[in-house]
Amino acid sequence: MSDTWPRAVLFDLDGTLIDSAPDLHASINILLMRRGLGPLSLPDVVSMIGNGVKKLVERAFIAVGHPLDADELDLEYEAMIGIYADHLTVLTVLTPGAREIVEELHAQGVLMGVVTNKPQMPTEAILDHFGLSPYLDAVIGGDSGVEKKPAPDMIFAALDRLGLRPEDAVLVGDSVADVGSARAAGIPVIALRGGYTSVPVDEIGADIVIDGLADLLATLAGMRPA
Repeated sequence: MSDTWPRAVLFDLDGTLIDSAPDLHASINILLMRRGLGPLSLPDVVSMIGNGVKKLVERAFIAVGHPLDADELDLEYEAMIGIYADHLTVLTVLTPGAREIVEELHAQGVLMGVVTNKPQMPTEAILDHFGLSPYLDAVIGGDSGVEKKPAPDMIFAALDRLGLRPEDAVLVGDSVADVGSARAAGIPVIALRGGYTSVPVDEIGADIVIDGLADLLATLAGMRPA
């Protein structure tokens, strides 16, 4: 398969390869309750995931009626990073089929990368914890120095690291930001049902929506150019 399309599959992380919402929910509520605010429900927090931890913090404080100015947001973001560092894999689990699809794509010679708005350190720590790092050829986090999704820069950075062009790759994600990033980069995008999106997944504009990662291989085969 290494000589056929796709030569690379790029994955989003949260809501795609991992279900991190329970740990993010616990961490943001610790942050809020230290300030005498909150708590927020799990569905509330899920609806806020997708544009990085700093945006999650901003949205959470707005949701509890305490919007932050820029300096306050910087301070609360740093506090959140510290809290979350202690809760990266307490409740987080792999998405069903994640390990199997990564192992199978690797066995077939397909290059893989992760492009996520989550900061680099927790991203790498989570991937290491679940044993996925050895299978990945590029990991681009939200503080890696390029503009976050929905800009295309993270995809371009991953492709550059892989030595590939946009026409060689596909993105698998779960959100509007993922679709926007893929569209801007000029690569196809597959959306995973059951991820983190405040917009119904069938309406976010992906080329194809799949029910689970177990469907990915067949979907890729069906998308392959004749």
